[in-house]
Amino acid sequence: MAGKTYDLIVVGAGPGGYVAAIRAAQLGLKVVVVEREHLGGICLNWGCIPTKAMLRSAEVYHLMGRAKDFGLKAEKIGYDLDAVVKRSRGVAKQLSSGVGHLLKKHKVEVVMGIASLPAKGKVHVKTDKEELDLEAKNIILATGARARDLPGLEADGDRVWSYRHALEPPHMPKKLLVIGSGAIGIEFASFFSTLGADVTVVEVMDRVLPVEDEEVSAFAKKAFEKQGMTIWEKSIVKSLDRGKAEVTAEIERGGKTGKHAFDTVISAVGIVGNVEDLGLEELGVEIDRSHVVVDAYCRTGVEGLYAIGDIAGAPWLAHKASHEGVMVAELIAGEHAHPVRPESIPGCTYCHPQVASVGYTEAKAKELGHDVKVGKFPFIGNGKAIALGEPEGFVKTVFDAKTGELLGAHMIGAEVTELIQGYVVGRQLETTEQDLMQAVFPHPTLSEMMHESVLDAWGRAIHY
Repeated sequence: MAGKTYDLIVVGAGPGGYVAAIRAAQLGLKVVVVEREHLGGICLNWGCIPTKAMLRSAEVYHLMGRAKDFGLKAEKIGYDLDAVVKRSRGVAKQLSSGVGHLLKKHKVEVVMGIASLPAKGKVHVKTDKEELDLEAKNIILATGARARDLPGLEADGDRVWSYRHALEPPHMPKKLLVIGSGAIGIEFASFFSTLGADVTVVEVMDRVLPVEDEEVSAFAKKAFEKQGMTIWEKSIVKSLDRGKAEVTAEIERGGKTGKHAFDTVISAVGIVGNVEDLGLEELGVEIDRSHVVVDAYCRTGVEGLYAIGDIAGAPWLAHKASHEGVMVAELIAGEHAHPVRPESIPGCTYCHPQVASVGYTEAKAKELGHDVKVGKFPFIGNGKAIALGEPEGFVKTVFDAKTGELLGAHMIGAEVTELIQGYVVGRQLETTEQDLMQAVFPHPTLSEMMHESVLDAWGRAIHY
């Protein structure tokens, strides 16, 4: 394959890269993907998918403990952590092999190896067996990102874990410290708390889930504390003193510093882009805080070189990477491509209760100058939620008072990660409150809360 020429080379086969490759192949381009580790990338192998498998086990375990509430009997309830992890890894393996099948089906060549860009339009690949030189007019960087390590808080896989260690835990934590309350931190906190760990979450910002609407953050904090978690906001972990069986964390709270002992620590303090050793600086690619600087069409400023997904900056979400991949593939193929708007990308957190949102928070909408109308509807007012035994949570919608434009939607409660897509489609179609009010929602469903929340923004809610 040395010296082979393609229409497109994709570096990285995560949810951005493999989707870009497939779409480009559909459009008739000759495509090769270079991947150093796993088809499907972090998302399929060490992120989105295996965590959801583990969280599903925790959810079923939680429901087994509530069997009596549903008129059922479940005795001697327990769990096997190794079996939970084994199921999670099996799910990831199944999907990763599925990606390989899809690439083969679309006649996309795959090269497993480490890539670098020695010059414009060229990719050098070091495989286990040989070194290859590939050429293409267009190259897409989709190398993703990895966990950020803060000095003194580095993961070691023993007592201090990254998300990757937490997916194959060497032991079940008894007393767990989670540093960071974004989606990754909160999902692991929720998982291990449900299985019985004593969990403390430390967040440097003034609230948990800091990117969410303030009302969602406040509700989530109360729910987590009710479950037995300790939540420390506006707090900083200064250092970790690692012993054989425990870690002593020095934590600053409210201007005071104290020492607290844990047997396990999970560090979830953000991510850094995989930009090293690619030769990007030499090519003239602009890099800002470990992320490649791109325009609305993911162009780097170097002709024919694009960057998508986590390497191209926030929001660090698989579905954002996939849509950018499709957009760039269509752009390269001469199709009419539409930029991906960050404010139209939904975010989902699979803790208990679930959290989902799209668009602007109420505070952000006001900051942007909108005169807003806000509607809210609680789970307790919904028949399906009561029947499910899930009466805690709410749906909140934010509209422009003058135009009726749906500016944002924010939810917390059972299955909201599935509900949010209704509002995502609404925003994509530039819907107004009238469209949503006149839409017929099926009964009895959780989706009726979405309808009622819209009605509430105009003082018309029926069931609360």
